[in-house]
Amino acid sequence: METTAGLTFRDATDADVDTLVALVESAYRGDASRAGWTTEADILEGQRTDPEGVLAVIKSPDSRLLTVEREGQAVACCQLEHRGTYAYFGMFAVSPALQGGGLGKVIIAEAERIARETWGVTEMHMTVISVRNDLVAWYERRGYRRTGQMTPFPYGDERFGVPQRDDLQFELLVKPLV
Repeated sequence: METTAGLTFRDATDADVDTLVALVESAYRGDASRAGWTTEADILEGQRTDPEGVLAVIKSPDSRLLTVEREGQAVACCQLEHRGTYAYFGMFAVSPALQGGGLGKVIIAEAERIARETWGVTEMHMTVISVRNDLVAWYERRGYRRTGQMTPFPYGDERFGVPQRDDLQFELLVKPLV
């Protein structure tokens, strides 16, 4: 367990599943997500994740699902997955009421430090829906670069949401961690 800027970072446990599903959903989907700037409500309806998906990340031997707490309350989370020479960063969510105040910058920097120190990786990878220009720009300001490598959105698989557009795809973003 680590403490940074009044935040406590710890690995999620089975007992955190429902809290983290609710946090991720609140940051990206439905009307509640519109309180923050990371909402996907205009491009995707339905769920962003589910208890089975969150539990799978918690149980995976190559993953860590960091739970970020302030005063005992979960305010953010992110997944780190060891993939050889790099780590994958995903399932990043900050409570909508706290977005825009610099919390995300602190969390992603700490996640990068943890991945580098835990696994000795030299890069962080992530995928972002390519039409999310504001979000891509935020990551670019953190040192991530667009690669142009695209992966199709899983149309028809409602575990990832119900698309409201037909041009969705994921772009790989990469940052050196040296």
